[in-house]
Parts: sequence; structure tokens; C-alpha cells
Amino acid sequence: MDTKTKEKIAFIILLIATILVVTPVALIMLLVLINGLPALTPEFIFGSPREGMRAGGIFPAIVGTLYLTLGTAVFSIPLGILAAIYLNEYAARNWLTRTIELAIINLAGVPSIVYGLFGLGLFVTFLNFGASILSGSLTLAIMTLPVIITATREALNSVPRSFREVSFSLGASRWQTVRHVVLPNAIPGILTGTILGLSRAAGETAPILFTVAAFYLPRLPQSVYDQAMALPYHIYVLSTQVPNVSVKVQYGTVLVLVLLIFVLNLAASVLRTRFRRRKTW
Repeated sequence: MDTKTKEKIAFIILLIATILVVTPVALIMLLVLINGLPALTPEFIFGSPREGMRAGGIFPAIVGTLYLTLGTAVFSIPLGILAAIYLNEYAARNWLTRTIELAIINLAGVPSIVYGLFGLGLFVTFLNFGASILSGSLTLAIMTLPVIITATREALNSVPRSFREVSFSLGASRWQTVRHVVLPNAIPGILTGTILGLSRAAGETAPILFTVAAFYLPRLPQSVYDQAMALPYHIYVLSTQVPNVSVKVQYGTVLVLVLLIFVLNLAASVLRTRFRRRKTW
């Protein structure tokens, strides 16, 4: 078998694998759009739930999801980026740092329900924050940290070592090199990892189930110590706990959550593209 034939076979196999992956996702999105679009009315988006969540809107759940995503970003992004910078640019290469790196990789694969139980024990019970936006945000931040740290380290490693050597040869300190040379060139990769982590946090149900989510709360939270409704948990409740709910309402809520995550990823793509255009290598 010649090389061209092998390439054609490999191409066909890859094409089939791509179709097998993309087709179910496309069908699911089509199903959500067909069933959910009729529900997207101003009353549904900006109204509060009524009649035991069988009517009205989902505005409190949208606001609660935005609060949790913002709180997760506040707690996880600075800490995750700083930790990645230290591990990649400052920490010595020894058994301790290798153990920490292995722990971070393993934490990224821990089921979200475990983080929820951890948040319940630490933030809700031990620190006495109660079931609140603060507890939920901290729990989601801990869950998101391994993703942000790993992505940030990969972005930092993608910057050529020669950039650092030239900066050091010109008399710059390590922090000046990181601040003015490494970080600007690593920002596109950092943004990608950050938004992926936040998108996962925005769609999680198990961690907020124990730490913040309210079954029915047709008002907006007034402080970080209040409970809140959230779209992922609201979808779970509509699907399993509330009888006789219109299919249109269920799919409409799913569509709003998908659109919210899509907007987050779109914003990241736009920012990433703008930063990549500034690269000179």
C-alpha cells in the first residue's frame, strides 16, 4: 500500500470520527432550538416564576447564574493565574512541585459532586456561610482552579524560552520578564482556559445543589449571603420535581443556559483573536 492510499484511508477514518462526534451534538442543539425558541418571550426572560414554576419567567435563575459565574471568576482567575506563574516561572523543579502538578491534574478529573460535598462541609457548615452565593462561588472556584492553572501553564510554556533569555540579558528582573514579555504573549491561551473553566462552572448542578441553589425563590438575592436560583438546578427541578410543566418551558430554560455559555465563549474568542493579532511571532 503506497503513501497516498494510506493518507486517504486515514483521512476517511478521521472524517467519519468527526461526523460521529458532531452529528449527535448538532441534533441535540436542533432539538433544543425547535422546542425552546417559542418560549423565548420578554415575559419568560424577565419575569419571575409563578404557579409553582409552571408559568412566569426565569429571570431570578438567570441573575443567580450570572452572580455565581462572576463570583467564581473573582475567586478563581487571580489565584489560578498567580499559582500557574509561580509553578512555571519561579518554583524549583523537584519532587514537591511535581507532586503539586500531579495533584492539580488529578483534581481536574474529580467529579463535581465531590466538590459540592466539600463546599457543604467547609463553607456552609464549618465556616458558617450557610447556603449562599458566597459558598456556591467559592465551591465553584475551587472546582475551576485546576482547569485555569493547567491552561495558564500551557500558555506560559508556549512562549519561546528565547524571549525570556533576551529579556534577562537586557537586565530585566524575573518579574519584569514575566510581566512585560511572557504574560502578554500568553494571554490568548490564558483566556481560553479561563473561559472554559467558567463555562463549566456556569453549567454545573451538583456543587450548587448543596451550597446555594434554592428550589423556588421568585426574588433576586440581596447579598452574597442569600440563596439564589440558578439555571442548571432550575432545569433539573423542572425536569424531575415539578409535574405538568410545559416542554416549551423546559427547553426554553435549557436554550437560555446554552446561549449564556455561548456568549461567554464568543467573548473569549473575540478577545483571544484581538490579542493574537498583536503577536509578532
